[in-house]
Amino acid sequence: MSDTIDAVSEFNGQPPIVQISDIHGYLEDARSALLTVGDTDQHPPVVTVDDSDTIHWADNDYVLVINGDVIDRGPSNEEALEMVWRLIAEAPAGRVRYHIGNHEMPILVPEVLNWPDTYSNTMANTQRESFLKRVIEGDVTAAFEGYTHIYSHAGDNEPFDPHAINKRLRTAAERLLDNQGVPEEASIHEEIVAKYDRIFELGEAGGRGPSGGLCWMDFKHMEESAPPQVVGHSMRSTPFRKGDVICGNTIRQNHRSEGGESVVMETPDEIKFFQRTPDGSVRVEVLE
Repeated sequence: MSDTIDAVSEFNGQPPIVQISDIHGYLEDARSALLTVGDTDQHPPVVTVDDSDTIHWADNDYVLVINGDVIDRGPSNEEALEMVWRLIAEAPAGRVRYHIGNHEMPILVPEVLNWPDTYSNTMANTQRESFLKRVIEGDVTAAFEGYTHIYSHAGDNEPFDPHAINKRLRTAAERLLDNQGVPEEASIHEEIVAKYDRIFELGEAGGRGPSGGLCWMDFKHMEESAPPQVVGHSMRSTPFRKGDVICGNTIRQNHRSEGGESVVMETPDEIKFFQRTPDGSVRVEVLE
């Protein structure tokens, strides 16, 4: 197994980075958000949609960061995952980044997180094994280094190295896969969460506290002095900046309304967002 591409500097040229987070099984909203970039005259499309409404990678020069929580909550969890795997297969190597969020954690450590009636906790053992293998192979990671910003699901108030974080995630997945189904599996899951707490720590009061890891910390605990990052996890009606940290989780907050879903784009020169409006057009705004 070779190391994954963990930074935009490892690609030739200067591809724009597009981030979408917290799809949560709301596939139609995700489709709308991903199409916003191509629905302007400023940039080529990130994805295309065929006659059967299936989403495909467009012939483009982007890096797409799917920043955690693809599943649970919404009606199309299986289809949302299928979209991610399809985009990974169709795009050039490393161009689609799927980061784990707190709703991917139950796939890895179901003995620690057991949420009844959620897709993540009802996956078959064969599906969980397949997911762990994708983590080991580098299809699923935890962090990515952009031009000036670091991408992860929930972020951190202290600097962290995406390469080191992703390597530790792969190591954790290897141990989880090797011990799937053993009698002591529950204690191994607890050990993994404790050992790799920078990634998995839930934080105070059962989750989302200020000591939460990259899957868990709530944006309200992000400090103004935190290093530049793009995160999801905490719901917003529109992308929101605190200091040098941008929260781009806009799917669930808006999915019952017309419009609101968005993506964030980083280029070497700026960060902006593309947001669907109620009339179907696209609002583009620089995050200053």
